[in-house]
Amino acid sequence: MPDTPMLNRRHQLYVAGVGLFLLALITGMIFPSLANPRMGLSAHLVGLLGGLFLVALGVIWPEKDLPPSLDSAAFYLVIFGTYANLCTTFLAATFGTNRLTPLAGSGQLAHAWQENIVTAGLVLSSVAMVTVCLLVLWGLRRARKH
Repeated sequence: MPDTPMLNRRHQLYVAGVGLFLLALITGMIFPSLANPRMGLSAHLVGLLGGLFLVALGVIWPEKDLPPSLDSAAFYLVIFGTYANLCTTFLAATFGTNRLTPLAGSGQLAHAWQENIVTAGLVLSSVAMVTVCLLVLWGLRRARKH
């Protein structure tokens, strides 16, 4: 089978998904020793689901029809969004932050700079993932019309 850009992206999503899944498994082994183990568990689960999402997206990637620039944007945003979400929730567990995650938070605010880093990471990863979902849905609708 020839190595087309679409198949290459598909393979890259598989590799990124399995890599994220592995990082989530490692997170699962160490989360009890973090400052906020409940948030560590959240990081573990976020990583597992993000890895599965990347693999699932790799399966349907060739089915969508997006202009090349939006296809690239969706690809890089999903890699960024899933990995940033794991990293940010891991930092939240390490720092014991609470501002944006009061249910899984430590019950007290961490240093302002730590709260700001976690807030920025969670907001950026959320915006990236919503954008990816909208782009992929639009690309799947366009493909169906053709």
